[in-house]
Amino acid sequence: MDICGDKCINEKKVLETLKTIPPVESINQMVDIFKALSDPTRLKIVLALLKQEHCVCDIAVLCNLSDSAISHQLRILRTMKILKNRREGKIIYYSIDDDHVVSLIKMSLDHITHAK
Repeated sequence: MDICGDKCINEKKVLETLKTIPPVESINQMVDIFKALSDPTRLKIVLALLKQEHCVCDIAVLCNLSDSAISHQLRILRTMKILKNRREGKIIYYSIDDDHVVSLIKMSLDHITHAK
């Protein structure tokens, strides 16, 4: 079974662990990041941007979606600070906001590869 046979709380371990758990606000921010990345289209966008930046048109082709559908997803990812953008004339290029996102994605890929 997945439960203890006897109720035996180790107060010392519980108190030590409680000190390591982030505050609720931080947990909620983490949940929001995982929610944003849990959408297949948004995850595919992030995967497409791991190695190089792309404009909306490129991303739309890579995801086989319209520019407007991609723009909506990009807005969500930008709001979550997963992606950033830069303007060059009339073209807006998107890239990964920081290396933490790259690490998170690479660790996920490593995990599923290792689990096979």
